[in-house]
Amino acid sequence: MTSGTGPPAPYGRDCELALLAGLLHAAGPDGGERVVCVAGGPGEGRSGLLARAARDFPGPAHLVGAPGRRVPWSGTRALLAALAPSGAAARRAGRLARGPGGVAAALAAVLPGRGPVLLCLDDLPLWDAHSRAALAAHWRAPDPRGAAARVRWLVAAAPGRPLPVPERAPLVRLERLARPAARALLAGPDGRRVGGAVAERLLDEAAGHPGVLAEAVRRLPPAVLAGTAPAPVRLVGDDTLAAVYGGLLGALPADGRRLLGVVARACGTPDGPYEPDGPCAADPPDGPYGVREEAYRTEVGTALALARALRVPVEALDGLVAAGLLRRRGDELAFPDPFLRRAAGLLGAVREEGAKPGGHPAEPTGPAGCGPSLPSLPSLPDARHERHRADRLGPPPAVRARSGAARGRELLARGFAALAGGPVMDAHESFAQAAKALGERCPAEAADARFLAMEAAWAAGDVGACLAALDLAPAARGTERAFAEGLRAALTIRPDRARTPLARVVAGGAGREEPRLLLRAGAAALVLGDVAAAARLHGRALARARAERRASLLPRILEHLAYAELRAGRYSRAGHAAREGLRAARATGQHNSAAHQHAVLALVASVTGDGPAAAGHAERALAIGRPHGLAQAVTLAEWALARADSGAGLAERAAARLAPLVGPGPRGGHFALRMLAVPCFVEAAVASGQEAEARAATEEYARWAAYGLDRPAPAQLARCRALLAPRGEEARRWFGEALRCHEESGNDFERARTLFAYGVRLRRLRRPGEARGPLRDALVAFERAAAEGWARQARAELRATGAAGGRAPEPAALASLTPQQQRIARLVADGATNREVAARLSLSPRTVDHHLRGVYARLQLRSRVELSALVAEARG
Repeated sequence: MTSGTGPPAPYGRDCELALLAGLLHAAGPDGGERVVCVAGGPGEGRSGLLARAARDFPGPAHLVGAPGRRVPWSGTRALLAALAPSGAAARRAGRLARGPGGVAAALAAVLPGRGPVLLCLDDLPLWDAHSRAALAAHWRAPDPRGAAARVRWLVAAAPGRPLPVPERAPLVRLERLARPAARALLAGPDGRRVGGAVAERLLDEAAGHPGVLAEAVRRLPPAVLAGTAPAPVRLVGDDTLAAVYGGLLGALPADGRRLLGVVARACGTPDGPYEPDGPCAADPPDGPYGVREEAYRTEVGTALALARALRVPVEALDGLVAAGLLRRRGDELAFPDPFLRRAAGLLGAVREEGAKPGGHPAEPTGPAGCGPSLPSLPSLPDARHERHRADRLGPPPAVRARSGAARGRELLARGFAALAGGPVMDAHESFAQAAKALGERCPAEAADARFLAMEAAWAAGDVGACLAALDLAPAARGTERAFAEGLRAALTIRPDRARTPLARVVAGGAGREEPRLLLRAGAAALVLGDVAAAARLHGRALARARAERRASLLPRILEHLAYAELRAGRYSRAGHAAREGLRAARATGQHNSAAHQHAVLALVASVTGDGPAAAGHAERALAIGRPHGLAQAVTLAEWALARADSGAGLAERAAARLAPLVGPGPRGGHFALRMLAVPCFVEAAVASGQEAEARAATEEYARWAAYGLDRPAPAQLARCRALLAPRGEEARRWFGEALRCHEESGNDFERARTLFAYGVRLRRLRRPGEARGPLRDALVAFERAAAEGWARQARAELRATGAAGGRAPEPAALASLTPQQQRIARLVADGATNREVAARLSLSPRTVDHHLRGVYARLQLRSRVELSALVAEARG
C-alpha cells in the first residue's frame, strides 16, 4: 500500500502515531533505529495503526501482511512483489535475497534511488522461517549501505509471538482506549444508534478494548442497541470474545492453550460488568493490557495441581508467562487481560467436559488440531464457589451417567481427531481411556483402541507409553496377543523373543483381507526388518482400502507403504506413495499424516539432490511435527536435511545436524530411527574430522546390528569400519566385506555409496587407476537412482583420478558457495597462494586450506587451474 491511500486515523491512537512518526523520521544511516516494533493484542488496532503510519509517511510506504500460503521464502516474495515494478523484477530480486547479498541486495535492486522508504510488516512471526531468518540477518548487519540504508521498518505482532528484531529496536505497545476515545468509537461511522444506558454498559463491559467494543456492537441486535428490547445479562458475550481472541488462542501450541484454560478456571469467574473506576479511569493500569489484575489471580500450586489432575502438561507455564499472557508475582498467577481469561476458560471447558449441554458430543476439532471452532463455545460454568476444589471440576452428571460403551466411542472419536490433526499424545490418552471405557463390553473395539494408543505413542517416540498401551487384557489371543508380545519384546530390546511372535503375525497377514489387520502385519514385518514383506502387505492393504472406498484409511496406509519403500532403498516408489498419501491426507484433513508424507518427500529429494525441495518439504514436516509432538516425522525431516548436506559435500554441517539424532536419551531422535541414521553420521563425521565421535557411534551400531533387525546393517557397519580404518589394507578388507554384504541386502543406493566411499579412499591413497572402477560403478548407480547430488561428487572424484568424469561445472555453480568460500575462490583464481589469502582475509592458512577443499568438493574441481578457468568464465 502506498502512502497516498489508507484508512482514517484509528480512534484514540494519536499518541502512538506521533511516537511512531518521531521514531521513523529519526531512523536511517545518520542515527536512530532502522526497525520499530508495534505490539498489540487481538482487536486492538495493530493493523490499522500500521496502515495509518504508512499513509502518513512522507515517502513511499508499503504494507505487507503474512502470506496466506506459508512456504519457504513466501514472505520475501510477497514483500518484493509489493516493491518491484514487474513480476520479472520481483523474481530477480528474490534470487538476490537468497544469495550472499541477502535482503540488502534484493532491496537495492527494487527500490528507487532517492528518499526514505517505509516497509510495514504485519504479523511477522507468522511469516515463513526462511524469510524471518533473512530479515533478522539483514537487521543485524552493521553499517548498511546503498538503498537498504534508507529503509525504515515497522513490524508488528500480537502477544505470544516473539519478533526476530534487534534488541535495541524500540517498542510501541498499544494500550486500551481511554473512555472518550472509546465513546467516539462507539458513535463511529457505521450509523448504528446506541441508546445512552446501553452505551454506558457497553463502555463499562468493553473496558476500553476497541475490538471487543466494535464486535459487540456488530453482534447485538439493533433493538437491543437502541434500548427498545431487553438486553442480555452480558452485552459482551462469549461469541464476541471467541471472535476476537480465537486467532490468538488457535496460534498457541496445544499444551499451552490447554494450560491457559486450566489457569483460567482456577482463577475464578469475576465476569460481571467492570467497575466504573476500572480500566477507563484516570488511574494507570497495572498490566500490559491496560486493566487491573486483582480479581484474576490464583496460587501457582493450585493451578498446577488442577492441571495435573486433568492430565494437562505444565511445562508450557514459563512460555505463557514470558509471552505476557500470564503474569507471575511470587506464588500467584494472574491474567493481565480479563477477556483473555474468559476466552481461555471457554476453551478449557470444552476440552475438559467434551460435550455440549444436554450430553451431545463436542464439536469436531478445527484445522491442524487447533481445537473447537471458538464461536460455538458454550459458556463457562460458574466456579465462584468451587475454587481450589479440583474434585468438583470433573465431568458433569450427564456425562458420568452415560454407559461405558458410549463414553468409549466418544473418546475414540476424540482420539481419531487428535491423531489426524492435533497433539499426538492427546490422541494416545484418548485412545487409552477409550480402551478402559470399552473394556469387556466391546472387546474388539477396546483392542483397536489399545493398538491405536500404541501407534500414537510410537509416532511421538514415547517407549513407555507404547509399552503401557500394549498391556492387553488376559483374554487377548491369536495374532493380537502375538503382535503385542512381539512388539513388547522389541521395545525392551529382546529381539530373540520378538522374532517368533512377530513372524507369526506376518505369516498370518497372508490370509487377511481387512486393511487394518494387514497394516498390523506390515508393521510387524518392518520391526523384523523384512521390508519386502512390509511393502507387499501394505500394498495389499492399499488395494483393499481403495476397493472398499475407505478414504480415511488411505493416508495411514500410504504413510506406512512410503516408509517401507524408503527402508528398501526404492526412493522413486517411496516418493510416489508419499505424494499420493499427501493428496489423500489433505483431502481428509489428516495434517499429521501429511507431515509424515512431507518428511518422506524431503528424504527422497535429499537423495535426488534437489536441495530446495528437500528444505521445503522438511520445513512443512517440522512446522506440523514439532508442535504436535510427531517425533518420527521430525527425525525423518532432520535426517533429510542432513542427507541433503552430505549430497552437496557439506560434511561438517551434515554431522552437526545428525549428532542429536543419533544420541541417546530424550533429546535424541526417534527410538526406531536413531540407529538407522548412524551410518550417515559416521560418514559425515569422518569427512569432517570427528573420528572419536564416529568411532563411538560405530561401536553402538555394531551392537545393534548384531540383533539382525535390519538387513542392510551388516554392509553399512562394514562401511563404517572401513571409513575408520587407519591403514589402507584394513580399509580395503572392510570395503570388500561391505560390498559382499550389499549383494545380499539388495539396497542399490547404499551399495553405490559404499562404492563411492571406496573409490575416494583409493584415490586419496594415490591409487587413481584402482579408484576409477568403483567410482564409475557408483556414478552409474547414482544416475540410475536420479541421485544427482551424489552423482556430481562421483564425477568430481573421477576427474580427480584423471578419467573423464562427465559434465564440467557451470559458472553459475559459484553462487552455491558461502560468501567466505567465494572470496577465497576469487583470490586463488587471481593467483594468490594460501598464505597470501590468509593474510588478506585475516585467517590462518589452515582455515584457508579447509575452505579451499570445500570449494573443490562443491564445484567438482581438482586444481587451481580449473578454478581459475571457472572464475574467469563467470566474470565473462
